[in-house]
Amino acid sequence: MHAVSRGNHYTTKAFGPFAGFIAGSCMLAAGIVSVAALARGFGGDYLSAFVTLPVGAVVVVFLLLLAVLNARGIEESTRANVVATVIEVSGLLVIVVLGAWLLLRGDGGPGRLIQLGTPGKSAAGAVLSGSVLAYYSFVGFETSVNVAEETRDPRRSYPRALFGALATAGAVYVLVGIAASAAVPTDRLAASSGPLLEVVKAAGQVPPRLFSAIALVAVANGALLTGIMSSRLAFGMARDGLLPSALTTVLPGRRTPWVAIAVTTALSLVLALTGSVATLASTLVLLLLVVFLMVNVAVLALRHDPGTADHFRTPTALPVLGAVSCVVLATQVEARVWRRGLAVLGVGAALGAISRRAAGRKRARQR
Repeated sequence: MHAVSRGNHYTTKAFGPFAGFIAGSCMLAAGIVSVAALARGFGGDYLSAFVTLPVGAVVVVFLLLLAVLNARGIEESTRANVVATVIEVSGLLVIVVLGAWLLLRGDGGPGRLIQLGTPGKSAAGAVLSGSVLAYYSFVGFETSVNVAEETRDPRRSYPRALFGALATAGAVYVLVGIAASAAVPTDRLAASSGPLLEVVKAAGQVPPRLFSAIALVAVANGALLTGIMSSRLAFGMARDGLLPSALTTVLPGRRTPWVAIAVTTALSLVLALTGSVATLASTLVLLLLVVFLMVNVAVLALRHDPGTADHFRTPTALPVLGAVSCVVLATQVEARVWRRGLAVLGVGAALGAISRRAAGRKRARQR
């Protein structure tokens, strides 16, 4: 149950504990913000296909149910994850097929695929802004390294699995983006909290309720897994003395960190009730850009470390390009998102300062 952030591990090894704490705090905050965005999305257009309820009330009930499931343990959640993932992928493939069908019957607009600019931004600016939000689609790949050591021959198998998964997901997302953009006008997609549902409605071949159910499963599954990661990361950082020790309190029977679950859920609830899906997604991307920048720089700093024999060694150009891309994309984040992101980081820094001060007093008493 002791989870750690590998961004924290790499940056600590390269630059020391303070940099490691910043990376770990950003990763924890990103998880909390992600759950908030997913909770907000759950109460949007997909749910309204079945029932119309106040978004705020849906967010509260949704997060409370997730917290209860989280407190029950990981085993039950991971079993359902396999089924939910199959459902998610099938839903995305449905969008690709429906988009192709709309184009074949002449109802789509393929010309929209080359209309890159907007009234307020050039083509390059629009692509960069879209790239910022596209980061949200790749949340989760960075946490796979936490279980790499449990695979056979991880030095050989993990890089292949990671890059293969990235390529597969990237191809699926590109196809979905092409299908949705060609099938439905851009302004209609942008105005909807369930843009893929607009493709289903335009095609008319699949009952909107069926696709809405698939989308709700995907959102709930993502929120549950991210909530588990966030609470376990908070627990792990607290056990390492980086956050208040109260977060290490566990339920007697199930041994799940109920205080960490309660705190991360409460923070997600506040964020979900005070921000839109787009703002929360952008905030998440900003936090991840900070983590990825630090990790890419750490890769360059650690290249002098010979490590173990026959380990994977990335070409120098990749971390350089990664770091540069993080800086460039960060310039596209809006000022209001920076303010929210800095506020979230401020809370993490304050908690870290409290825990370090308490740890210092404890060491002084022991002397």
